[in-house]
Amino acid sequence: MAGILGNNIITQIGILVHDIEKVSQAYADFFGIDKPPVIITDTADKAQTEFNGEPSEARAKLAFFNMGSLQLELIEPDEHPSTWRNYLNEHGEGPHHIAFVIEGMKEKIALLEGKGFPLEQKGEYTGGRYAYMNTIPELKVLVELLENDK
Repeated sequence: MAGILGNNIITQIGILVHDIEKVSQAYADFFGIDKPPVIITDTADKAQTEFNGEPSEARAKLAFFNMGSLQLELIEPDEHPSTWRNYLNEHGEGPHHIAFVIEGMKEKIALLEGKGFPLEQKGEYTGGRYAYMNTIPELKVLVELLENDK
């Protein structure tokens, strides 16, 4: 059974942080691995970021730890309105989302919205697109949909 997304394998856990360099080093030390490079999300013209239905200039610094079948994503948001900034302001550092790789982004967004899980933020990245669905009332964490180009 693959659930409503067609895939029940958690690909990624996203964690919000204030200082990505410091926390990334702490994870690297903890796991005895190299500290990954920090990347910055694309500018608005490329990312086409929308937050609560409005275009957003929001960007974030990201660091990815590939831990076998699961990826840990550290996220340090800029000050522009975003799911990352709002959540960090309201809840402090810690888990933000669990992510699943899906196919048919528009259909999956519509399906989840029909079940009462509104789209909170979406955007593009090199090779694909993402959407954060507000599943917090029921799941206590956001669900991120990831669709990679074939």
